[in-house]
Amino acid sequence: MADAIQSLRVELAMAIDEGAGHVTGAAVSPSWRLMPTVIASLVGIDVVSREAVWASGSFLGPGLGEAEGPGVVVRTVDGGASWQNVTPPGGERSAFHDIEAFDRDHAVVLAIGSGKKSKIYLTANGGKTWKLVFENQERNAFYDGIAFFDRDNGIALSDPVGGQFRILTTGNGGQSWKVAPSNAELKARRNEGVHASGTSLVTKGPQDAWFGTVLPGANSRVFHTPDRGRTWSVADTPISADLGAGIFSLAFWDTKQGLILGGGNPVGNDPSVVARTTDGGMTWSRVGSPASFRTNMALTDRMDSAVAVGFTGSDFTTNRGDTWQLFDQTDLRGVDCKQNAGCWAVGKNLTAAKLIT
Repeated sequence: MADAIQSLRVELAMAIDEGAGHVTGAAVSPSWRLMPTVIASLVGIDVVSREAVWASGSFLGPGLGEAEGPGVVVRTVDGGASWQNVTPPGGERSAFHDIEAFDRDHAVVLAIGSGKKSKIYLTANGGKTWKLVFENQERNAFYDGIAFFDRDNGIALSDPVGGQFRILTTGNGGQSWKVAPSNAELKARRNEGVHASGTSLVTKGPQDAWFGTVLPGANSRVFHTPDRGRTWSVADTPISADLGAGIFSLAFWDTKQGLILGGGNPVGNDPSVVARTTDGGMTWSRVGSPASFRTNMALTDRMDSAVAVGFTGSDFTTNRGDTWQLFDQTDLRGVDCKQNAGCWAVGKNLTAAKLIT
């Protein structure tokens, strides 16, 4: 793969009626710039600034029978005009589903999988070199997500081990990680797990974190910690996991108000379900649904707005999820937004997309 990867980019112009709180125009003259096709897809993404964006893959589409592509980590430092392949050595055999970046040079990336497939790498020089800072030794652990409260303090999450979700913590910017003590508050129900979607574990502010679960045959749950993982509470949600969908994505405006996205059917393309909390995740109420099945969601820098992406398109809300408007049909798998830096999404075959509003 060439060191410089040209971005496949779509710029979506949308007319937003601020007063009515609805999208009043569909995508206007989408513009694509093609790049060489590679056998990989992107799902993890972290927007640092208008110039710097990091992304990672590959991706196995749930229920779609898609082939897993080689692992990859890429970044741009010129606003998407060019992308560099900065995959850790040997990373082609990994699935990098979550990435957390601090600036154009510093990032932490998670490789998912059971046993020793779960790894965390850190770079301090823009991906020129990587340090393996964690390699899972527990054969029953499967790490799904990683998130940071600030530049120093972070958390990672595994599917249950011995009947409890497992937590990793770091206090030095990801340079070292330790398994948190066993905690009965993290007790899992039978067959309960977590999607490795890149946004199934999220943080807000210096202390709070949430993760959403997949609970076949029952409504999925949200776990919340107000103290960086020392204590946890859990709440049921209106999102079902009858078809294995469960909760894919969480996003919070502050420590009280947020959204979860999940449910639906990736095979039949039944619409996903969105629920909202106003009490930090203690209770959840169902709101509107996007047009079809979606796998990821992020809050934009417009008040009360969010964007959801998936295999068959993207939807936008300007009223905290009450209503959603389909505005594009590109296959995208991950999305992230940053204040004053905009929103980017990524998807199949190293697709990158910048949202213009």
